[in-house]
Amino acid sequence: MGRSGLICAFLLAVCCCSRRAAGVPGEAEQPEPELVEVEVGHTALLKCGLSHAQGNLSHVDWFSVHKEKRMLIFRVRQGQGQSEPGEYHNRLSLQDKGTTLVLTGVTPHDDRIFTCQGKRRAQEHRIRLRVYKAPEEPSIQVNTLGISVNSEEPVEVATCVGRNGYPVPQVTWYKNGQSLKEEKNRVHIQSSQTEESNGLFTLRSVLQAQVSKEDKDAQFYCELSYRLPSGNHMKESKEVTVPVFYPAERVWLEVEPEGMLKEGDRVEIRCLADGNPQPHFSIIKQNLHTREMEEERTDDNGVLVLDPAQKEHSGRYECQGLDLETTTSLQSDQQELVVNYVSDVRVSPAAPESQEGSSLTLNCEAESNQDLQFQWLREKTGKLLAKGQALQLHNLKREEGGGYRCLASVPSVPGLNRSQLVNVAIFGPPWMALREKKMWVKENSVLNLSCEASGHPRPSIVWSIQGTANEQDQEPQSVLSVLNVLVTPELLETGAECVASNSLGRNTTIIFLELDSNRTSNLSTSTVSPPARANGTSTEKKLTEPESKGVVIVAVTVCVLVLALLGAVLYFFYKKGKLPCGRSGKQEMERNTSI
Repeated sequence: MGRSGLICAFLLAVCCCSRRAAGVPGEAEQPEPELVEVEVGHTALLKCGLSHAQGNLSHVDWFSVHKEKRMLIFRVRQGQGQSEPGEYHNRLSLQDKGTTLVLTGVTPHDDRIFTCQGKRRAQEHRIRLRVYKAPEEPSIQVNTLGISVNSEEPVEVATCVGRNGYPVPQVTWYKNGQSLKEEKNRVHIQSSQTEESNGLFTLRSVLQAQVSKEDKDAQFYCELSYRLPSGNHMKESKEVTVPVFYPAERVWLEVEPEGMLKEGDRVEIRCLADGNPQPHFSIIKQNLHTREMEEERTDDNGVLVLDPAQKEHSGRYECQGLDLETTTSLQSDQQELVVNYVSDVRVSPAAPESQEGSSLTLNCEAESNQDLQFQWLREKTGKLLAKGQALQLHNLKREEGGGYRCLASVPSVPGLNRSQLVNVAIFGPPWMALREKKMWVKENSVLNLSCEASGHPRPSIVWSIQGTANEQDQEPQSVLSVLNVLVTPELLETGAECVASNSLGRNTTIIFLELDSNRTSNLSTSTVSPPARANGTSTEKKLTEPESKGVVIVAVTVCVLVLALLGAVLYFFYKKGKLPCGRSGKQEMERNTSI
């Protein structure tokens, strides 16, 4: 071809290009491909839309176009399909009388253009297959080392990772629900993506920022935005908080528990500051004598533990903090700690003694930093006897001897009280718990005989039989004696007598022993029959005898009067003839007898 031919060919090409660019009427333009969307792993239906071959696609070739490379993947001849060797082999089939190509097991690699071409190659139909895969839940990793507010450049706050998505999702960072944007020297977001061998993508995004003290509680999270055939979707990570370091500006002291403190409480004194990390603390207390501030010994956490708290712990406390980064020393305001107390509860007289029938006054005193309330309680029963510092006891009886407790309490501080026990001794001869008792025993068995007596002065106990005796103090004026003996025929005959005596008299308890012949043989322990209680002295037993004789005399007198009245009534009826006791009555009775 000569030079003139080349020039003509060049001009022809330029003319064709200009006509296409200008959209010359009559020049056919290639239409946009049909869009088909499907998720990874699902099935794609590619319908051939050749206008001249509706319902008659007996001769069609299917191609895939990837990176401008066109490759035959399927043939249709006489309505029969055949897959070409390659990546689509065994994944393609026909449907709807050959009008639809079915692609199974869609993967990200199938995201491309497919074309179907009829026998007349000038006509073809293009399909754009879009493939989607939702990423996994985003994971977020916070910078656990923390960020200082003094940092001059943005520092890593957290890293967000979204795995196995297609195509690559979009990431958005949030702080306290507000989205973050790139900001020079303040906020920087750096994202990267990695394509896995299966065609899916892993997104990694790093948030860097400068922080302030106000960010110490800020919540950061990331959001992944992605598309599926059903529409747009998003997934959020969990919220994280990054440690923010800032110097302290204020130090204060905290006491637990709050409110009124009392002796015996567990009290914790700790120092706090508005910085992070907390400075090194010291707790100091003012010496009550020298007025100097002295450092207190704290535990490993810098907490001063008062357990139990005592009144000596009261005083002025303060905290001193040293910021190890800035070497700044801070000091808190002094705080007054008051440990409320009740102490030195005293009863006078300390060892009260009195005669029966006399009166006695007990006085109670105590020390406290608060107003006190006094109560008197009976030790045995807990019964409230009186309120106030003095307890008046009049016309004392033997039974009123024993323990009395003075309770000093502080109404304004619940649970704060102290008490003192005092024992009142009533002079008198021994008083036996039981006058007599019967015990069922087995011969040749070993048993314990017990005897209890009380009195003032404190009585001593002796037994009428031999054995091993052991005495136990029950109360200041009471004693219990236990005698260990062997049951012999002689003991069964004589029984046992317990004799209690002091300088004012003596008294006894008699124990009768009988064989337990009517009880089961496997009963190995001795039993006691229900005894009659007695207030026990020999004098009291003598007083009961005339009382019982008087009762008998009264009963006899009543009976005589009743009999006399009955005789008078019978005599009255006899005089009136109401009783058949005459001769005629006697004859009538005899007649009836003979019949």
